[in-house]
Amino acid sequence: MRLPIASGAATAAVAVTLYPLFQGGAWFWTSLGAIVVVTGVGMLASRLTLPDWLAPPAQLVALWIYLTAVFAGGKAWAGVVPTRDSLLALGRLLLTGFADIQRFAAPVPATVSITLLTCGGVGLIAIVVDLLASRVRRAALTGLPLLALFTVPAAVVTEPIGWPAFIISALGYLGLLVADGRERVSHWGRAVLVRRTSAYARPRTASDPGVLRLSGKRIGVTAIVLAVLLPALLPTLEPDPLFGFGVGNGRGRGGNSISIPNPIVNLRGELSLPVNSDILTYTTSDNSPRYLRMYSLDIFDGQQWTMTGPNGRPEDRTSEGPLPRPPGQGTGVPVTNVTTKITVSDEIRNLKFLPLPYPPGRIDVEGDWRPDRDTLMVFSTQDTAEGLTYTVVSDEPNPTAEILKSTRPIPPEIAERYLQLPRNLPREVRELAARVAERSGGHYERAVRLQEFFTKDGGFTYSLSTQGHDEQALTDFLIHNRAGYCEQFAASMAVMARILGIPARVAIGYTGGSRLGERWQVRMHDSHAWPELYFEGVGWLRFEPTPTGSGGQGSATVPSYTRTEAAKPEGGRPTTAPTVGSGALDLPNGSASNPRNRMLDLEYGGGALVTADEGTPTAVRIGLGVAIAALVGLVPALLRWQLRARRRRSYSRAASSAPVVLESTGVTAARTGRWESATTAAWAELDDALCDYGMSRQPSESPRALAGRLIGQYGFDAEAAASMTRIATAVERMLFARTPGEIGSLREDLRVVRRALAATVTRGRRIRAVLLPPSTLLRMRRLGGRLLDGFDRLENLRLRRPARRNV
Repeated sequence: MRLPIASGAATAAVAVTLYPLFQGGAWFWTSLGAIVVVTGVGMLASRLTLPDWLAPPAQLVALWIYLTAVFAGGKAWAGVVPTRDSLLALGRLLLTGFADIQRFAAPVPATVSITLLTCGGVGLIAIVVDLLASRVRRAALTGLPLLALFTVPAAVVTEPIGWPAFIISALGYLGLLVADGRERVSHWGRAVLVRRTSAYARPRTASDPGVLRLSGKRIGVTAIVLAVLLPALLPTLEPDPLFGFGVGNGRGRGGNSISIPNPIVNLRGELSLPVNSDILTYTTSDNSPRYLRMYSLDIFDGQQWTMTGPNGRPEDRTSEGPLPRPPGQGTGVPVTNVTTKITVSDEIRNLKFLPLPYPPGRIDVEGDWRPDRDTLMVFSTQDTAEGLTYTVVSDEPNPTAEILKSTRPIPPEIAERYLQLPRNLPREVRELAARVAERSGGHYERAVRLQEFFTKDGGFTYSLSTQGHDEQALTDFLIHNRAGYCEQFAASMAVMARILGIPARVAIGYTGGSRLGERWQVRMHDSHAWPELYFEGVGWLRFEPTPTGSGGQGSATVPSYTRTEAAKPEGGRPTTAPTVGSGALDLPNGSASNPRNRMLDLEYGGGALVTADEGTPTAVRIGLGVAIAALVGLVPALLRWQLRARRRRSYSRAASSAPVVLESTGVTAARTGRWESATTAAWAELDDALCDYGMSRQPSESPRALAGRLIGQYGFDAEAAASMTRIATAVERMLFARTPGEIGSLREDLRVVRRALAATVTRGRRIRAVLLPPSTLLRMRRLGGRLLDGFDRLENLRLRRPARRNV
């Protein structure tokens, strides 16, 4: 029954990694109950020697009964036996669970439906693991279902998996492999613990079963240790390693990079949450609401919008003065100066981007916050916005329709970045954009026409039930169902604007919220997405294609500069001169991608690497990495130096072996005194010196025999020979004499002997003795051996003593 127990333990250990997905721990205990049920049936099947094919169906039935009793007991016979009603109840809960996991963002609330879905999935994994390990006897293959369970949080949660959870999971799998090995060995007889002894007591060969068994454990334990420690010691290329430590993971203070989740996924989750919790409150100098932007998405891959990782320069810190000037905004555009004071709720966690009105000009905020020059997103790799209060001064452009109709040509760098479209964009979408913009004038007229198409003429409706980002999602929304929420509206208008030659991107943040006394309150359901379109000389402007009011997003508003009806061009000609990309109704299907727009494939495939540029040259970083590696490599040398210094303090003092009377007992102790510790320290130091220089001391050699051999074999001079003889004599007197008498300082004698030994070896050996002393490495190896001995003893524990058989 060893394998069924080990299988259940391994599944439970890996299930621990699911903790970041849920709020609370009720899901774990319910899932643990499912594992216990599956394991119990597996133990019973092994105990009764049932056919291997019968165990999995029995476990499935037992799991079904368990789920019925826990989640549909009120509709089951006697609260346990499944019935038709209980089966239908479980089915409805499963369907609700599948819908809930699409609505909520991690960590999800542990609702009954989600807990049932999790419990059933973990139970099925436990059955597969037991099948492979206990029935098929392929324990190594259990790593596949366990890995599938392990990768769920790694693929969903933006935070790295904690190293304790990884160690528990790895030990669970390693324990299953050990149990399988012992099960195989048990067919040949009872496994007996082979204790480690010194090499001279019993030589071992490579084929020694004890050596092979212990080597397997060393490999397993070493692999786990390396998997945990190496990310912490080596610089990584990815900003967010799987485990919560290592250079560049951006956690805690002092990091210079962070990773952010997919803003679209977070937006969908916030809008779908049943609890409309507070996000922030703010006041404005003109008492008017403001959209508050956090993210700017500039890359469309055909399925969803993602963002180029912004970069924060040290000279652009908010504490250094005004932010960089908004891209594209000229001096001839009317602006409205607004001061906004924002207070973020204490309930918000891990908010690394500041919600801000666009464009921010000056920010008064505590901490190391930096803007990205291209987008003016403001972020921090060290601080969070939880409970933060800050003031933003902004000069908001207030253009007229005439100004927007006469904007200048688009700069090539803006067109190259913000007109990119995938080559496989559906033809129907391009044709729809051309039909909508038909008979429109320049960029402004086309932009207003697009907004009216979504809000008035296109027959679109607002619905939160729309899901999906596959290749057909854009076509389905624009051509077929025309129902969605702000994500679909913003993304679709930005795509169509790029088709029409208007640089566009998608902003993620919050609408202005609702009035609360003298303040404005922004809540979770005010999360919003909207397109931003570029006009040279004016900059980036917000548009609102999402239906507003009671039939749409309630707190969304249409910008004033888009409410004026676009004037028709005279003579059917556009009112603006041809610009870069302005005739983009016949844009090519795609163009060479800008290297700066390459998206980093992070947690959701939509996150972005956020870098705070500290201005440290690459050569300096490499040097620091080399220095850290060198310091780690010098750990054995430092340990050897510390041990040698401690011993030197002992054998450097002269000591006496005169008898001492213990006052508490009146017992005379002749062999307790400083002479014993001094001589022992000198002898141990000599033994380590021999080991470091590649020499040996035979176990049967007495101190006098060792001294004679070293003097004769290595040709000591008179001074070294005399020193070696004095050390050997002191040791013999300590071991065998009743009262050895006075022992002088052995420091000089030991120094002379060490120098004589070093003169007989090569320079490389002497360098190794200092930097990588074998004596210290041997002690570290022995420490690991003692730890493995502990595992050996645990394996041989028996719950009850086997009955003695009479022969």
